[in-house]
Amino acid sequence: MRFESRELKPYAEPVPTDQLRKGAVYFAVSFADPELLIPSMEPKVFIGYNLDSGRSGHFHFQDLDSYQKGVRFGSQGDTSEALFETGTESHIFEYEKALDVLMLCAVRRRETAFGPGDPSQGTK
Repeated sequence: MRFESRELKPYAEPVPTDQLRKGAVYFAVSFADPELLIPSMEPKVFIGYNLDSGRSGHFHFQDLDSYQKGVRFGSQGDTSEALFETGTESHIFEYEKALDVLMLCAVRRRETAFGPGDPSQGTK
């Protein structure tokens, strides 16, 4: 199997917050270390802008699992298992752009000899 070749930009390209679509699934990419060698990617559903009264300029996400189960922000039902997040900065990506971030991480890992299964923090 061969994966398509592509030119990677040296920077991340998150979705501009004014282009987020309600109900769409996006991917949060974060790193557990300052060297950006230990990534995690989590799907999130965009649920809207400024859902908290009195706060403007905020956007809101919900975890995919509870969203798929029908839990909604502000509903009368049990929302205790749902994870709602609010922010003003975005590290949210469409799938292909999240994949680019992970591929850049793979290049960094290769360049720093932080290979598969290496439990170190990446400083070699």
